[in-house]
Amino acid sequence: MSLLQDYKAHEAQRANEGGLPGLALTAAQTAELVELLKASKVEDAEFALNLFKNKINPGVDDAAYVKAAFLNDIVQGKVACSVISKVEAIEILGTMMGGYNVPPLVEALKIAEVADAAAKELKNTILVYNSFNDVKSLMDAGNAKAKEVIESWANAEWFTNKPALEEEITLTVYKIPGETNTDDLSPATVAFTRADIPLHATAMLQSRMEKPLEKMVELKAKGHPLAYVGDVVGTGSSRKSGINSVQWHMGRDIPGVPNKRTGGVVIGSIIAPIFFNTAEDSGCLPIEANVDSIETGDVITLKPYAGEILKDGKVVSTFKLSPNTLTDEMRAGGRIPLIIGKGLTAKAREALKLSASTAFIAPEQPTNNGKGYTQAQKMVGKACGVEGVKPGMYVEPIATTVGSQDTTGPMTRDEIKELAALSFGADMVMQSFCHTAAYPKPADIKLRHTLPDFINSRGGVTLKPGDGVIHSWLNRLCLPDTVGTGGDSHTRFPIGISFPAGSGLIAFAGVTGMMPLTMPESVLVKFTGKMQPGITLRDLVNAIPYYAIKQGLLTVPKKNKKNIFAGTIIEIQGLPDLKVEQAFELSDASAERSAAACSVQLNKEPIIEYLSSNIALIEKMIEEGYEDKKTLQRRADKMKEWIKNPQLLEPDADAEYLATIEINLDEIKEPILACPNDPDDVATLSEILADDNRPKNIDEVFVGSCMTNIGLFRALGEVLKGEGVAKAKLWVAPPTKMDEAQLTEEGYYAAFAAAGARIEIPGCSLCMGNQAQVGEGSTVFSTSTRNFDNRLGKNSKVYLGSAEVAAVAALLGRIPTVQEYLDIVAKKINASNKDNVYKYLNFHQVTADHLTTLLTSR
Repeated sequence: MSLLQDYKAHEAQRANEGGLPGLALTAAQTAELVELLKASKVEDAEFALNLFKNKINPGVDDAAYVKAAFLNDIVQGKVACSVISKVEAIEILGTMMGGYNVPPLVEALKIAEVADAAAKELKNTILVYNSFNDVKSLMDAGNAKAKEVIESWANAEWFTNKPALEEEITLTVYKIPGETNTDDLSPATVAFTRADIPLHATAMLQSRMEKPLEKMVELKAKGHPLAYVGDVVGTGSSRKSGINSVQWHMGRDIPGVPNKRTGGVVIGSIIAPIFFNTAEDSGCLPIEANVDSIETGDVITLKPYAGEILKDGKVVSTFKLSPNTLTDEMRAGGRIPLIIGKGLTAKAREALKLSASTAFIAPEQPTNNGKGYTQAQKMVGKACGVEGVKPGMYVEPIATTVGSQDTTGPMTRDEIKELAALSFGADMVMQSFCHTAAYPKPADIKLRHTLPDFINSRGGVTLKPGDGVIHSWLNRLCLPDTVGTGGDSHTRFPIGISFPAGSGLIAFAGVTGMMPLTMPESVLVKFTGKMQPGITLRDLVNAIPYYAIKQGLLTVPKKNKKNIFAGTIIEIQGLPDLKVEQAFELSDASAERSAAACSVQLNKEPIIEYLSSNIALIEKMIEEGYEDKKTLQRRADKMKEWIKNPQLLEPDADAEYLATIEINLDEIKEPILACPNDPDDVATLSEILADDNRPKNIDEVFVGSCMTNIGLFRALGEVLKGEGVAKAKLWVAPPTKMDEAQLTEEGYYAAFAAAGARIEIPGCSLCMGNQAQVGEGSTVFSTSTRNFDNRLGKNSKVYLGSAEVAAVAALLGRIPTVQEYLDIVAKKINASNKDNVYKYLNFHQVTADHLTTLLTSR
């Protein structure tokens, strides 16, 4: 069969799989198609031409390279094509967004026959990067068309040529009552399909309701676009795949870009901050407005500029567009293209010696009230070259450290290609393979073979399957008081500060080395008093929502939910001597609070110890062949420089906070758990046991995830030793292979085996829910990050708490009483062994051979 016949068969197969469109062509298929198009008589010309125009990914995709080279040969007269003229070749090049298509367009400015067409396409292309200098050189040499292009960029015609956001938008409501988390929109169980947007979108809401896709089809019959509406929308992970699914069902096609859509409207009484940002980055309009008066099937009129939602001609909700630049973002196709385009316009105006452009809405900036700055405000300020950044300010801080994990990595890769980037601008970009390590699917295996070269060739660092959890590694590469981001909502640095994001913004931050940010308010969490016997850091994690509920700053019900942490920065004080690994337990859990970020005020000593350990690890990684070597060595050198002169940013005495939550450690005398199935629904052991509505028997126990460190596994092992097989099914998954190797050497794996534990490869394991799962309907005690419905297993009921409580619950097969817990733990972990149990891996304090063993254990 020919390529065209093969593709038609492929299209038919995809159509039978739920009306899916055919996949984009590979580079090999594109090369075969090019040969067909070179024929004097093109077979099935209309179909072949449609494939060539619309089924090849743009940017710096390998197939785009083949496409652009062929079109350039047509323009240069090197080949003839009966169905594509030279001008048509230029027009097709103009749909390829940027990257491989730009040099041919620039060269075409020199050819009189096609110079007009080339100039027209370049005027509307913003991903030109260093090719800007080539156009300017042509202008300086007297090329009139090049001058037209530079002038067009300077006048922001790439922006003004696009239609403005409408004054009124008629929509049909598709409402999901209560809370929508990103697992509802992008289920972890089918994470391997995320890069195939149409296929992945078929899973949207399938675990949440009956026939959601059929309902959308029914609603679309009213003749209007759909609006996704909910009380609380987009909590949970930072998955652009959630927005991709919404846009696939409710957005519009992008000419020349296969199997991806833009546009769409999301309306929520509360929209989680990462989801909100991912929407605006993608050209989806996010509106925070009360939705109590609108229901599924309602036809509404949205007035973005007036800030009104009308039903039956009456205003049923009002809102204020925020940020104020949102209308510009939607016109540009999203926040990311707006930023890139504005940069191009500024560069062109500088070349022409013109003043700043007035074509764009200026971000609203707060007035400086003269008060001091918080720790987080100073960190972001440092990344912007100023003393501090007040809440509400729009800034673009340097993104020093950027992380990507494997279930979002394919999307990040595709976004990097669309950004037409062949190198990273960020100082450190790391890619992991932790979310699919345990039970990879064929798509995951393929990714392992292809993604490392893609990341390494651009100067990034790649981990290996089995190395462990992205956060446990990325934290070790952070620099104090710097800003970063990651494509996982638990990218929450224990030193410095991270603002997690969806894969589109991760690609942008990795490529440009900066990220857009409207500075959030800060909430101060201040610990006082002394830790009581039996109380752990995980109890302090749960104490934060516990005390917030006491102060009326947080409510559990989703309707009219109050959450002081949503979209804010949690700044933690009062625990300055924590080890950095311990501090991460606190910063990590800020994701469950729907916070934008978290900072922890630590003393210099634990940070110096941590960096010294990490320098040894990084240099051993270089020795063992990890790439990119230059990037790793640069980071180690910067750590050494910081240690020579260790300075930490501290909040000013008169810094202002949105709220202050004081937690007296003297008052916390028993463990605090998050109850099924809401990380905000926290209660003490006594309260749980006294509540008849709370399940008491525990079927399965999971000890693992980024919320754990080696000391917690030793604690688990000590409690289990000599007690026989645990009554609950026990899962154990250490966060890194170094932890695994050390625990094995110390004999703890023998204790886990004696307890009947199922031991998983270092990585995310049960935590994400895309690998193995607990039994249907099980009641589970877990040390993992979150416990949303169906995350760890279908209809599971999941408690979240410490490894110590997990160990006791595993032995007993139920939630222990406070006294049982205290007695069992005190018997097994006491003054005689406590220091050795809660001892962290300091790689600079082990022999070179031992470090080699730890790093090469898998």
